Amino acid sequence: MSRRALITGIAGQDGSYLAELLVAQGTEVVGIDRVGPQAPNLTQLIGRVELLQLDLADHGALRELVSGLEVDEIYHLAAPSFVPDSWDDPTDTLAAIAGGTAAVLAGALAAAQRPRVWVAASSEVFGDAPHSPQREDTPMRPRTPYGVAKLAALGLVRTLREHHGLFACGGITYNHESPRRPAHFLPRKVTRGAAAIALGLEDELVLGDLAAVRDWSDARDIVRAAVLALRADAPGDYVLGSGTGRTVGNLVDTAFAAAGIPERAASAVRVDERFVRPREPVALIADTARAQRELGWKPQIGFEAMIGAMVATDLAELRAAIRR
Repeated sequence: MSRRALITGIAGQDGSYLAELLVAQGTEVVGIDRVGPQAPNLTQLIGRVELLQLDLADHGALRELVSGLEVDEIYHLAAPSFVPDSWDDPTDTLAAIAGGTAAVLAGALAAAQRPRVWVAASSEVFGDAPHSPQREDTPMRPRTPYGVAKLAALGLVRTLREHHGLFACGGITYNHESPRRPAHFLPRKVTRGAAAIALGLEDELVLGDLAAVRDWSDARDIVRAAVLALRADAPGDYVLGSGTGRTVGNLVDTAFAAAGIPERAASAVRVDERFVRPREPVALIADTARAQRELGWKPQIGFEAMIGAMVATDLAELRAAIRR
């Protein structure tokens, strides 16, 4: 019999890629998002998945919906994802992330046949990590309200798994990108800027700390790991990333090369101190040994290929805008 899966946040980068993967595997997909079917990432999914529009801040409605849907798998991806915004209103951040996760898990527990649940956490849970790279058992000391909220969500997964025997998994995901990444995220800002400079639309790219280190991987690899985790023999939490740290300067160089700019010109990149964030005490880099060992997972899309695809998308969109 075919599986039936629920994806919260289906209109986002991860949700849309996950839906495409599941549909290709023959899984029946139900998606929840506050945007609705007009969301750009859902164009290719219209008629292929069941789309439900729900205010995910209504935790009572979310719990009731989850408990009655009769699905085999739940992928809970819906949450704020832009870390700096969490400083503006920690109340909303904690409610959306921890409260939303609690509602989904409570709904799963109340379901007639309990589904397996994947909850997206974040490398932000590590914060002041004592070492790099980080593993699933690395001490977690988040440094942002967003990280605190994600740690609470991960704690709920672990607690309900141990207390109720719920098949629930937490994905401790590092920065993951794609052509569907919103423009206000750093990698998309860089690829868009490189494309604009290549087309003569802009003269410079304004950034923060070029020496800051991140672990960037492709969103399609991350969602593939989520499916593997829910179909494993036993539930667990998994650190997911590329396992390689790269600087923002490396990102810029790769994007410029993909855009056909021979090398990063000093005059084309300007550092603005307003965008410089405090560096983590240690680099946040994923140790994915457990996912490789238990799930047979490893990244398949390399950094250069990922950035190249993002630049190609930005070039195409900017050229189309010029023609209009």
